[in-house]
Amino acid sequence: MHKRHQKILELINHRQKVSVNELSQLTDVSVVTIRHDLSYLQAQNYVKRTHGFAEILDRDVMSDRIQLNFSLKQQLAKYALKFIDDGDSIFIEGGSTNALLARELLNFDGEIIVITVCTYIAELLKEAKFDVILFGGLLQAKSESVVGPLTRMCVNHTHFNKAFLGVDGYHPDVGFTGRDMMRAEVINSVLDKGVQNYVITDSSKFGSIFPYTISANKIKHIITDNNLDQKFEAALKNESVNIYKL
Repeated sequence: MHKRHQKILELINHRQKVSVNELSQLTDVSVVTIRHDLSYLQAQNYVKRTHGFAEILDRDVMSDRIQLNFSLKQQLAKYALKFIDDGDSIFIEGGSTNALLARELLNFDGEIIVITVCTYIAELLKEAKFDVILFGGLLQAKSESVVGPLTRMCVNHTHFNKAFLGVDGYHPDVGFTGRDMMRAEVINSVLDKGVQNYVITDSSKFGSIFPYTISANKIKHIITDNNLDQKFEAALKNESVNIYKL
């Protein structure tokens, strides 16, 4: 992703809605160039355009998010199964790729326990042969996840040996980031436990920056696709992160 695209996303994420003229002034390029940039970012499902403005795309509705790059997300979910063993207690955070991982687990041949903060995932697993634990907390209706102090308390008082997490962005300058503060807090609570953790994300997230920090130095494994930019791969390896690509 071009550095100017990153700056545009940062501005829109911070302000939620910015005019084309203002983006032109803030990035020191023409209005025509900004319109081309916004067309690209809209095609990549980062923003939506209205007359004379650009807005952050609301991608928290789970059913909508799953449809974005569905085939790739499904491949990532299937690939992630190789890291799950008989006897594991698994925490699965919210997010569309994690939801597809949960769906794949319905056919898992072994004894496991799945713990989640996502009501959508819990619903997917209602017919599962294994135990499913759904944490309590404040329900975010669109993301279908629970967050807040009660959720973090549940994380702190429950034991699991593996965690599968989602992120919204990664950039070498700031590390991993999320678009939602309260969900980022839950992820950081999980990372603080020091269990084996895996971030599952497609390569389009790399290069994006969002407002809320996720503890990058505690993330140990990334599952992504073969389109990961080499500079991001090098930066992650320099931080001793293991990278698994389709």
